[in-house]
Amino acid sequence: MWTLAALAVPGKLLGALWSLLAPLLLGLWAALRPAGALGARGRPEGRPERPGPQGAGEEEEEEEEEEEEEDQDGPLTPTSVNYHFTRQCNYKCGFCFHTAKTSFVLPPEEAQRGLRLLKEAGMEKVNFSGGEPFLKDRGEYLGRLVRFCKQELGLPSVSIVSNGSLIRERWFKEYGQYLDILAVSCDSFNEEVNALIGRGQGRLNHVENLRRLRRWCRQYRVAFKVNSVINRFNVDEDMRAHIQELNPVRWKVFQCLLIEGENVGASALREAERFVISEEEFQAFLDRHRGLPCLVPESNAKMKDSYLILDEYMRFLNCRAGRKDPSPSILDVGVQEAIRFSGFDEQTFLKRGGKYVWSKADLQLDW
Repeated sequence: MWTLAALAVPGKLLGALWSLLAPLLLGLWAALRPAGALGARGRPEGRPERPGPQGAGEEEEEEEEEEEEEDQDGPLTPTSVNYHFTRQCNYKCGFCFHTAKTSFVLPPEEAQRGLRLLKEAGMEKVNFSGGEPFLKDRGEYLGRLVRFCKQELGLPSVSIVSNGSLIRERWFKEYGQYLDILAVSCDSFNEEVNALIGRGQGRLNHVENLRRLRRWCRQYRVAFKVNSVINRFNVDEDMRAHIQELNPVRWKVFQCLLIEGENVGASALREAERFVISEEEFQAFLDRHRGLPCLVPESNAKMKDSYLILDEYMRFLNCRAGRKDPSPSILDVGVQEAIRFSGFDEQTFLKRGGKYVWSKADLQLDW
């Protein structure tokens, strides 16, 4: 008994001494421990991670993965660009969503500089539009840009969207070899309906002119395309026989679209509300024409944010808010800085079939 008591006293003294020295020793050990001895998340190895809210660890990992995916995707590539170098037009289509709010057109050398910047940033296809692109210098300004893009820049695809009223055969003779696709806008094969829409000029028959352009495209080896905007005045029309006769490589069918400041709103130059149709009406038109292999439908949902639109100042136009908000010009800040403000959705562009066989060399057409 006395032996046990004698041993107990030193034991109590040692315990008290250890309680005093342990914090000092642990602090000294932590200070001298190598930095690499910490775990991946900054905690000492072997120490269990404190449980957080349910799923918190998973959310953190998902955020890290999303950041990695963004880094891997990198900057947006302007694969296909729609360059509206003029807003001026000789037609007055009531639903137009790129109206004549300015008369500005870049000097050709500046336009070429911008096109070169786009090519260096990854552009493969440029589509010239307006307004009416053949209005400037009777098509010479446009022709020189087309030749520059094909001959100097070596773009795989150069295309034009036009109402066709100002195109002459001499233009095909001089510039047709540099053009891959000509898209002509035609919303109806009834001239009275075209007049109601505003697609007409004097005594020119829009449909007859369309057929003439089709012949010239075949003669001068330019792929032919038709664009139609489906609206209140043509939604019940059956165009199958006419489209089969023209046999375009693509028949792009758009649903009438409202854009604040362009064709709707206090500052707009058009009032397009009376042209608007419902999704169901647009679908009924598509169902009527579904047997045509060249049909490429684009509802408002498909169009939204899936186009890279460059205006007359070479600014990307962001339409995400239902209006056209311009970026800085690529001539001032470069393509990669300007495209950040474009609102462009590359995935939607790919889903709607925005990238297709667009070079006439690859189309293997029977001229």
